[in-house]
Amino acid sequence: MAEIIQERIEDRLPELQQLERIGLFSRAEIKAIIKKASDLEYRIQRRTLFKEDFINYVQYEINLLELIQRRRVRIGYSFKKDEIENSIVHRVQGVFRRASAKWKVCVQSALSCKGCEDVYSTYCEYGYSNDDVQLWLSYVVFCKKWATKVQLSKVFSAMLAIHSNKPALWIMAAKWEMEDRLSSESARQLFLRALRFHPECPKLYQEYFRMELMHAEKLRKEKQEFEKAKMDVGNLEYAEEILMGELARIIYKNSVNIIKSAEFHVSLLSIAQLFDFAKDLQREIYDDLQALHTDDPLTWDYVARRELEIESQPGEEPPTTKQTKVAEVGRREERCCAVYEEAVKTLRTEAMCKCYINFCMERFAKKTSSRHLREKRLERTMVAFRKAHDLKLLSEFQYKQWSELLLQHDFLTEALEVAGAGMELFRGSVMMWQVKLQVLIASKSPDVAMLFEEASVHLKPQKAVLAVTGGDSVTLKDKYLDWAYRSGGYKKARAVFKSLQESRPFSVDFFRKMIQFEKEQESCKMANLREYYERALREFGSVDSDLWMDYIKEELNHPLGRPEHCGQIYWRAMKMLQGESAELFVAKHAVHQAGQL
Repeated sequence: MAEIIQERIEDRLPELQQLERIGLFSRAEIKAIIKKASDLEYRIQRRTLFKEDFINYVQYEINLLELIQRRRVRIGYSFKKDEIENSIVHRVQGVFRRASAKWKVCVQSALSCKGCEDVYSTYCEYGYSNDDVQLWLSYVVFCKKWATKVQLSKVFSAMLAIHSNKPALWIMAAKWEMEDRLSSESARQLFLRALRFHPECPKLYQEYFRMELMHAEKLRKEKQEFEKAKMDVGNLEYAEEILMGELARIIYKNSVNIIKSAEFHVSLLSIAQLFDFAKDLQREIYDDLQALHTDDPLTWDYVARRELEIESQPGEEPPTTKQTKVAEVGRREERCCAVYEEAVKTLRTEAMCKCYINFCMERFAKKTSSRHLREKRLERTMVAFRKAHDLKLLSEFQYKQWSELLLQHDFLTEALEVAGAGMELFRGSVMMWQVKLQVLIASKSPDVAMLFEEASVHLKPQKAVLAVTGGDSVTLKDKYLDWAYRSGGYKKARAVFKSLQESRPFSVDFFRKMIQFEKEQESCKMANLREYYERALREFGSVDSDLWMDYIKEELNHPLGRPEHCGQIYWRAMKMLQGESAELFVAKHAVHQAGQL
């Protein structure tokens, strides 16, 4: 093994000599690079190989490439790239290929043993999970920046041969073929292959539908340019069906026969509306939506909101003055509300009432200088809330919204009535007790103290926190921790944290509050900070890249921190983070390292 490592190091010597000769690195820095490279080579030449060692090797080489780029800019030297950067790029590609081949063999042999019907369980059996994609994603990111398009196309092909069970990777590859290589045919073939693996994946159909519309739009622009230039295009023909988006229409028809949901139907309509030439297709999708999903609140919601986009009738003059524009907006909103009123009569469900209320709240939040329009919007919103209340279809959150809206406009009597009605319906809701207290305080009622005492009896803090589940419990835990710190200081807050630390679900803020409380102490203990970070990462380590970066910075900056642990934290992050979160973390870490240099 020593001979192999020595040979690898000797292969680096020409590029290292060039780096020193042109003044990008000093002799001492070259020696440090050789020492680090020797250690990295040793780790990937061992008998027992670990994926982390390959990622570590690649990351070091990428950091070196970026440092070379920055120093080239600083000294204004742009020559010798073939001897330096290209040599490093080829070496990194070799390491990627070796790593992917190592784990590719495991997967292929697994599939041949178990069969394609049990792909997912086979991946798990052989240690494969979503974090195994990170190596490939790193390879893709690297090739996008440093390699050629042909090389990246091969990388995508190899990746999809192994990870064919992940629709997002198929979409990534198809988009790259369409947008970077400008190859609609290659993108189409990738989507068709992907749909054979995932015939019921909505996202694949959406992106395939979008791609075919983009392709049709591109052909239409080409044809226009040729006609404008009066060029002879020989045998090149543009079929009218293709130019009108017939391929996209076929995808639409096939997909709605498989995925029968209003949400999916609306998503395709939203995509089609991005293309002006597809008016006929838009009308067809809209008509089908109304025919196929009449009993879905989302359909009524979409139909009602569409009234906002309908312009003046043919023959009518479009509004020009400020007053006529305001009047037009008012008429459109009236039409929307008329549709919602009909919808609530047809579908007497909480979901339908929620759509109506959300629309009214959104329009009321829109800024306008017209006092009449603002008052009209408020009136419509109150009507929507009252109708849902009469039908007993208001949720506790909507009672809260209604009460707060009344409070904002000093309708104190009505707010108290609404808060009381909500509390009677949801007596076990901490939120409704809080709303009632808020209204009483705002109205300066003498009953505040009495209600607060009653709430304390009904909702003992610890019991209430543990009894409430879902989103409410998350908010309640945050407030309880805040209250404990304000009323009893750090010691009480830590006791509350300890008592709740296994009572899921949590918010990230629950842990960040405790971290901040620790930092505010005169003797901030690094051991406690580690405990809070570790517990936070147990819950959010797969999605929150900022937590990992803050943990690394804490180890670097705290007087009792251990900088030598940062590398281990980095690779734990790379293993846990998924998709875009992982890429974001890599970018942030690179920026941080650059700042350290």
